[in-house]
Amino acid sequence: MTASSPSGHGDRHTVAVVVAIQAAISLGYFAAMAHVVIHLRDDLGLAAGTIGLVLALRNLVQHTLSLPVGALVDVLGPVRTGVLACLLRAAGFVLLGSTPALPWLVVAAVLLGTGGALFHPAAQALLAGLAERRRARGFAAYTMTLQVAAVLGPVLGLVLLNAGYWLVALTAAALWLFAAFLFSLLRHVPRPAAISPAAISPAAMGPAAMSGVASGVRTVLRDRVFVWFAAVSAPVMLLTDQPAVLVPLGGVDAGAVTVFSCVLAMVSAAVQPWCAVPGRADRPRVLRAGLLLAAGGHLLLATGAGGGLAGLVVVAVLHGLADGLLQPAVFQTIARLAPPERFGAYLGVQTFLSGLLAFAGGIAVSWSFERGPGGATAALAVLALTACVAAACTRSLPGPGAGAPGRKAPPARDPEGPAPAARR
Repeated sequence: MTASSPSGHGDRHTVAVVVAIQAAISLGYFAAMAHVVIHLRDDLGLAAGTIGLVLALRNLVQHTLSLPVGALVDVLGPVRTGVLACLLRAAGFVLLGSTPALPWLVVAAVLLGTGGALFHPAAQALLAGLAERRRARGFAAYTMTLQVAAVLGPVLGLVLLNAGYWLVALTAAALWLFAAFLFSLLRHVPRPAAISPAAISPAAMGPAAMSGVASGVRTVLRDRVFVWFAAVSAPVMLLTDQPAVLVPLGGVDAGAVTVFSCVLAMVSAAVQPWCAVPGRADRPRVLRAGLLLAAGGHLLLATGAGGGLAGLVVVAVLHGLADGLLQPAVFQTIARLAPPERFGAYLGVQTFLSGLLAFAGGIAVSWSFERGPGGATAALAVLALTACVAAACTRSLPGPGAGAPGRKAPPARDPEGPAPAARR
């Protein structure tokens, strides 16, 4: 395939639109979520345990639904799934910024979680279907865009916060509505050959779709190599999500939270060009390095290093490096292990396990913080230990060229030939 071939042009168009979607939704998400803990704590007067429960509920809904939704994306197609995801999240942000009542905050959390369950497999399935070189570079651009927006989003949120959190939330909703429009520009994205046009007709919304979902999940659960990878990588979400909650719960102000979020995002983005080389991010040692860096960040917080601005920046750098390595490591490994027509199901199972652990761990950590400095230190130490145990388990994962028992070597997916050496 040449750079000017129709398929190559289609790949570039897909990457460009998905990156634009990522820019819109991430800017809105980080503007709202970087300051949501302070809004719930100061504006609404909620206790730390209640805040942790609301945020963990979003994770529970999002990642519990990922199990069936990931497989459903394979049946219905990522575009219509992505549009629905954006509409649900827009509604969730409107509620989050407009109601002080806890029951409606719970509804907002459910809407945000449902939208997230639909969005992530939809967007990543579009990238996973690309040739290997474009997939690696496309996901790197996708992740870098997320991190750039993670720098700009909290700053945007901080500016809008002067008028009130309601304006932050409404701005986030508007950006997610714009992303829904961008998804509609991808109507002609080709589907994997294993998915027939009939499978995404309106009739597929019934029993036929549910049968396809069940079949996809069964396929994944029979893959012992992937199930082990999903178990080993399950702590990733807990470890990368918790710093955004733990730092504000530690008592720092909105300005320090913004600095922390921006430094973390910039470091994570800086790692992506290194991860963009095909065949690099899906090596087990990259996953292991990310887990160990996350352990170091939590240990520093446990020692009180995050109390001053300089220490908080060091913690942000460690967590930024961890996040920058772990995101592509998980995505690229799933894309390597999953058949193209089953990517959504494979991603759904891994996300489901990660989400359950993030939900339980998030509640436990928030409640530990309510018990004072001793409880907070113990929770951070447990997070660091969890990361170290997971890192040790990565040694049993097969690398890209090692193969795995009972698994046939996948066919070459990149007709463009080997990638050039990475520029240093």
